[in-house]
Amino acid sequence: MVEVHVNGRRLLQRLEALARIGANEQGGIDRQLASAADVEARAWLQRCWSSELGLSVRLDAVANLWGEGAEGTEPGRKPILLGSHHDTVPNGGRYDGALGVLMATEVLQTLCEAGVRLRHPVGLVSFVGEEPNGFGVSTFGSKVLCGRLTGEDVRALRHAETGELLNGALDRMGGDAEHVGSARLQPGAFAAFMECHIEQGRRLIDAGGTAAAVSCITGIYREHITVTGEANHAGTTLYKDRRDALAAASEVVLAVESLIREPKLSGVAATVGHIEVFPNASNIVSGRVTMSLDLRTADPALRQQALAKFGAAIDEIAARRQLRITRTLDLDQAEMAMAPVVRDALHDACVAAGERDQTLVSMAGHDAANMARLGPAGMLFVASVGGYSHCPQEFSKDEDVVKGAEIFLQALLLLDRRLDA
Repeated sequence: MVEVHVNGRRLLQRLEALARIGANEQGGIDRQLASAADVEARAWLQRCWSSELGLSVRLDAVANLWGEGAEGTEPGRKPILLGSHHDTVPNGGRYDGALGVLMATEVLQTLCEAGVRLRHPVGLVSFVGEEPNGFGVSTFGSKVLCGRLTGEDVRALRHAETGELLNGALDRMGGDAEHVGSARLQPGAFAAFMECHIEQGRRLIDAGGTAAAVSCITGIYREHITVTGEANHAGTTLYKDRRDALAAASEVVLAVESLIREPKLSGVAATVGHIEVFPNASNIVSGRVTMSLDLRTADPALRQQALAKFGAAIDEIAARRQLRITRTLDLDQAEMAMAPVVRDALHDACVAAGERDQTLVSMAGHDAANMARLGPAGMLFVASVGGYSHCPQEFSKDEDVVKGAEIFLQALLLLDRRLDA
């Protein structure tokens, strides 16, 4: 491998600088899609890429940020793309997304400063709107790139709180809402895509590891559940006459929990994260409850087993309590395996750096899942202390960040040699 090393101090300083954009009084970061902090972070990255790396920086129609100009030694080869996202959830942390963008920045700058040119051109990308946001869409920029969202879809989106149309927000950020389709990439437009991200779990940190390649990004299944009973007087309605929707809903929640307590379903994560009670009054037996189910696994067979077990539990609860439970599918997104050529380069770089011989499934969604629809894609995880993410407690050790960047750099060098495209 080429003897070249990242500037760890510079990477950590940039992480600190970006964390100040959108910082709030609670110790978290508010940098949601189209917010003032999002716009400021975008301008900060543009200055960094253009003035410090000498790249040509452009925005596509949906305001994905691209850094281009690191040419390869073999004309006609397609680029290797590196990056992640710079937006955050409300009151989020400083590493989610930002680490991947700034690690990609550091790796490319390291190569440029060392005079190392790869066979392939190398480009940077910071995707717009990866996190859930007020416009009701996540992994927004990469969804448009791979064709999962069209201009018609975008025109229908409006911010839930401010009422601003997403079209208007895109134009305000420097995009071109009238030509959303121009941002779409064709399959094969790039040679490979690599993304680094904090693990957002505690498998690495608990095992004393720093980094691991991702084998697959989880499938995500979501449904909307409505429990319909009978609203009635809290004082005068005897137990035998009650059709208490909230009591039944509590059993539904426990049925969801039982899925992830089942050893045979250890590869499944299931959560009820949203619930509303009607009429939600202290002196009324609840008549209706609505809730969400989020179920994730990288194994389609496990998903079917879990849903079958859950469906049987729902039927039993409804029959025993003599009320109605309806389920409406919201999302059934398939798992996405990472490309072997990218996965293996990341894995081999990890092992060469002294990490365990392993790969990990990502139980969170990422832009890499959308990029994998267009070409070979892979991810590197860096250890998260305590497994915290999407909160101010999110933290990765400085030494893990720097070692992760070294691994990412060496993986890029390996990938450049191994790719045919």
